[in-house]
Amino acid sequence: MSSSNQHDHSHFEASEKNAKKLYFALALTTTFLIIEVITAFMTQSLALLSDAAHMLTDAAALAIALVAIKIGQKPADDKRTFGYQRFEILAALFNALMLFVVALYILFEAYQRFENPPEIQSIGMLVVAILGLIINLISMKILLSSSKESLNIKGAYLEVLSDALGSVGVIIGALIIYFTGWMWIDTLIAVLIGFWVLPRTWILLKQSIHILLEGVPEEIDIEKLRSDLLMLEGVQSIHELKVWAITSRKVVLTVHLVAPDVDQKKLYDQAFHILHERHHISDMTLQIEDDNWHKHQHAK
Repeated sequence: MSSSNQHDHSHFEASEKNAKKLYFALALTTTFLIIEVITAFMTQSLALLSDAAHMLTDAAALAIALVAIKIGQKPADDKRTFGYQRFEILAALFNALMLFVVALYILFEAYQRFENPPEIQSIGMLVVAILGLIINLISMKILLSSSKESLNIKGAYLEVLSDALGSVGVIIGALIIYFTGWMWIDTLIAVLIGFWVLPRTWILLKQSIHILLEGVPEEIDIEKLRSDLLMLEGVQSIHELKVWAITSRKVVLTVHLVAPDVDQKKLYDQAFHILHERHHISDMTLQIEDDNWHKHQHAK
């Protein structure tokens, strides 16, 4: 017996809602990115250029997240029986790799500047950083709720969050430079931004790779799940238990239950209820076998 309880309509509505949020955040980010890049070169601020680089990855991440949503809405076909939903995870992986590249570039550039820090125009640096922080805070507020549900949106949210902290760092750096004249502070702030971004990027990268390798989702306690199924009346053993995720919201399970002399319909309903209510899995394939069938399969 098998069941595929896919909430396609609600999934589509959630995707459309996320897409609208991403469109708005992308428009804000792209507009300010142009301003920040121009100002970074005018003021010669590496911290501001670092912030602009992060803003560029923000725009790219938001655009990629949008593309992932649109492709993910395509229906399943004979070649993609799960549809295109996993494109969300590919987008998250790409965003993580992009963040790594940007952080490493900033660290390399900072290393070269420590010995000979350039003259920094702190006032222009301060004004643009404040505007950038405001834009980032607006984008964060827009994406926050969806980032808890989608790894794709989470990747975009982390991009914006890291950029917001970068803006805070640039503001602090600009104030210190203005009052002390310590130009090396600009480079130090850029380094701190880079080191803050790297570990969070690593977490996103690991989560994405884990899903692509079809690992057991972190929220699933596989031992508790196995124990719950074995506790069902009539179940002697289970095998072929597999749990994996298609996307950050779609968990799939398959399992064979060895249960001779039982009402299979009743057992199926009980197993479905436990998996759905206790473990929040609704897309599953349950095969109920009698003992003779199981022995026959192993004798082959």
